[in-house]
Formats: sequence, C-alpha cells, structure tokens
Amino acid sequence: MGCCSGRCMLILLCCVQLITAVERQVFDFLGYQWAPIMVNFFHIIMVILGLFGAVQYQSRYVVTYLLWMFVWIGWNVFVSCLYLDLGGLSKDSHILSLGVSSHSSWWKNNGPGCYSHSLPSDRWQDNQNPKLTTVLSCWVKYQYIEVLHCSMQLLVSVSPCRVSVNLVH
Repeated sequence: MGCCSGRCMLILLCCVQLITAVERQVFDFLGYQWAPIMVNFFHIIMVILGLFGAVQYQSRYVVTYLLWMFVWIGWNVFVSCLYLDLGGLSKDSHILSLGVSSHSSWWKNNGPGCYSHSLPSDRWQDNQNPKLTTVLSCWVKYQYIEVLHCSMQLLVSVSPCRVSVNLVH
C-alpha cells in the first residue's frame, strides 16, 4: 500500500473536513444559528462514518458518505446564496435561526477589525445587549466571511467525492 493511495487520501480529507466542520460548528453555536448547527452536527456524524468506512474497508459506509457529500454541497451553495442575497434569499431573514431568535452570524459583531459602539441603556449596565450594539466598521463584512467558510467547505467536499468514486470501484 502506497503512501498516497486513494484510501489514505480519503482518510486525510475526512480528517481535514472534520476539523473544518467542528470549527464552523463552534461559530454557529456562538451566533445561535440553529439550522446550521443541526446540519453541521449531522455532517460531523457522516464524516466520521466515511472515515470509519475508509479505515475498515466498508464500501457501503463510503457510498453513504459520498451521497451525503452531494447534500452537503447543496447546503453550502444555499448558505452562500443566502448571505450574498442571491435567488430571492436575504441574509436578514431568520431562516438560519429557524425563526426562534433574532440572532444572526457571530461574525456580524465580532469580525476581524470590527469596531462596535454600545448605545447607553439603564437596564444593561454590566452586560452588553446585542440589540444595543452598533457595528461601525469592519475590515471584512460578515457575509463574506460566511461565504468564505462555505467556499472552504465546498473545496474540501469536492475532493473526497473524486477520491471516493475511485475507491468504491
């Protein structure tokens, strides 16, 4: 067995995908984005299943993982379109929080170089109310950071699809 066999590449790509999915899950939890939290959790389970299939030579697990990758690619395209306001979607809608809360992306107030200003309020002396915080400027807008996350997931997701097809046959 060579060092760069299809199986080893699939294991490596699954590990990279697992790391990036956990990172994305953390930021979705910080922003109370409930739909991405559920989809990311299911994605983590499917990547672990694909990793197990690659390690144990179980082709049906690898096929299940491969089928999930197509759903995952579709999800990331949907989220990218949502944040870029394409196709009648709007980043200001509460689709990703499932309408449960009015929270948005964590990056909206905490992005790189964001300078925010809290409005004075007598009820929120020690705590910062996100509704009373106004972001004045950021180096990069939050929707572009979210699209960058989706693009990274798309890039990492397309590679295992190519390796998995060769591995299953």
